[in-house]
Amino acid sequence: MPNVDILIKNAKVFHRGEPPIVQDVAIGDGKILQRGANLEVDASCKVIDADGMWLMPGLFDIHTHYDLELEVAPGLPESTRHGTTTVVIANCSLGLAYGNQRRDGHDPIVSCYARVENIPKSVLRAVADKVNWSTPTQYLAHLTKLNLGPNVITMMPHSMLRIEAMGFEDSISRDPTSSELANMRSQLQAALDVGYAGFSTDALPFHYLANQPYTARTIPTQFAKYEEIKALTQVVREAGAIWQATPPKDSVFGTLKTMLLTSGLMHGKPLKTTVVAAMKISNNWKLLGMVKVLAHLLNSAIVRGNFHMQALGARFKTWSDGAITPLAEEIPELRRLNETDLEDREARQKIMHDPTFVAEFKAMWLRGKRGFGIDRIKRLINLEDYAFHRDMAKMTVERCPMKHWEGWTFEAVYQRVQAIHAGQIAPQNKSEAKLVEKDFASIHDEGDFMLQMLRSFDTKLSWSTVTGNDDLTTVRELLMNPLFIPGFNDSGAHLTNMAFYDANLRSLKLAAQGGENDVSYIVKRLTLDAAELFGVDGGTLDIGAAADVILIDPNKLAQYDGERSAVRIHREDIGHEQLVNRSDGVVEMVIIGGNVAWKQDQPSSTLGVKPMGRLLTRVAM
Repeated sequence: MPNVDILIKNAKVFHRGEPPIVQDVAIGDGKILQRGANLEVDASCKVIDADGMWLMPGLFDIHTHYDLELEVAPGLPESTRHGTTTVVIANCSLGLAYGNQRRDGHDPIVSCYARVENIPKSVLRAVADKVNWSTPTQYLAHLTKLNLGPNVITMMPHSMLRIEAMGFEDSISRDPTSSELANMRSQLQAALDVGYAGFSTDALPFHYLANQPYTARTIPTQFAKYEEIKALTQVVREAGAIWQATPPKDSVFGTLKTMLLTSGLMHGKPLKTTVVAAMKISNNWKLLGMVKVLAHLLNSAIVRGNFHMQALGARFKTWSDGAITPLAEEIPELRRLNETDLEDREARQKIMHDPTFVAEFKAMWLRGKRGFGIDRIKRLINLEDYAFHRDMAKMTVERCPMKHWEGWTFEAVYQRVQAIHAGQIAPQNKSEAKLVEKDFASIHDEGDFMLQMLRSFDTKLSWSTVTGNDDLTTVRELLMNPLFIPGFNDSGAHLTNMAFYDANLRSLKLAAQGGENDVSYIVKRLTLDAAELFGVDGGTLDIGAAADVILIDPNKLAQYDGERSAVRIHREDIGHEQLVNRSDGVVEMVIIGGNVAWKQDQPSSTLGVKPMGRLLTRVAM
């Protein structure tokens, strides 16, 4: 065959959910040229023997917050190394469709992203300073000029749409006027017409603004009432686009009413809807059951919805820097500490030494753990209101100035401090002796201890815990459920708090427990089904399709422990630390648009330097 650049031979090919078959795959001019047995090519072609390897289309990551990193590191190395070749951005109502929107002294990118995605303000300002566009059409043109690693699909973000139509202060304080709502509908329609894949909103009660004097207010999308969401999603419905949402966690009725917007029965035509996220919450057993019932109901023949819950292919493990963690935002006492700037230790110290705060913090931490009452009953039967379990036996010290505490649970450290005070054991060294005597002298209960850990170490203390998906059997069940789709990796967000860049690989590993037919199924969910859901071309190895291809070593995948793969590195390109994953040996090769992006755990010299991926715009239905 002429014009072949790369020939991959003897790979086991997974494609379109069909049974896998050993084939050769020829790639040239950025496309799939041929698939079959014993293909022959010109001697100058690069031939790769993939005997024993799995070959599949590049994987989709349908829930990322890479909007900002694309501006400084468009190769997105921490995702492409794990076989991700397409990402969806502008989720949860946040994005750069209107540029930095700096007007009247407001800085929306910084205020909206800093706490919602736990990204330092200095990093955000550096990106916002570079922005030179102001319309959704200009943003698409800008994306086409970047040296993209993966392909990019972008949504229309509701918070930014609200700011553009109403102004920043009004977007977080009132309903839109009829003319403002009409303007939003018109702008959304125009964005969908030029290729935006859909519309993203957010209703999780964890997402607060970061700039004073608005730190007690949530992001703009959360001020929208049902009628506004209904009016805007009707535009999405008519266009055949997709709505990405997060439900109001604490309102069963509100969730049902809002999610019924997917219904073809009630609204004439089903609305493609994807929602974050189906997860087993550690301290509330009923939520997952409710999610399953909701998904079945909305997709039933009666309701006629087009509803897809996203399922994370991993245990929901988060890391926290002192009190800075996404888990804190739903708890008022911890939220007060998150309201301070990440670098402002002095402000947090002032709060944590205030007697009123101390009393409130202790009451929160001990709620349901003592005595008898409704809070105690809820804790005993595992039906608490908070997602964060507040169980020190399930919280592990990852980094700490007291090095020998690393790897211990908070409960073990608490018991050690008490034993030192009681003279039952000796401190390991002078530093520990001084710390326990000086800082931990008045520890009467675990509430005192937890507060003092935050006082003594602040962000120098990093700790981890699992608050959801603790049972991988349940995780696999969710991934294989046809009503759910793999997603919610949150790549690019929570720089030192989450590491699910490899979640697609973890999903593949879990699926492989059921054999190759299950692998074929999950590959289709991570490729073709994701492409169809977002209305773009991609996710196949069809002849003539873009050559987005990955090779995986199934033996290395079977041995891979994604959770233990998390490492903390310093990223020069973004100027900050980041918690990332290392799946060394699992992904043998990543090809994007016919270009080798990764090979044997090493990036190509051209990744992020020349374009490999492309902007994927919605194909009109």
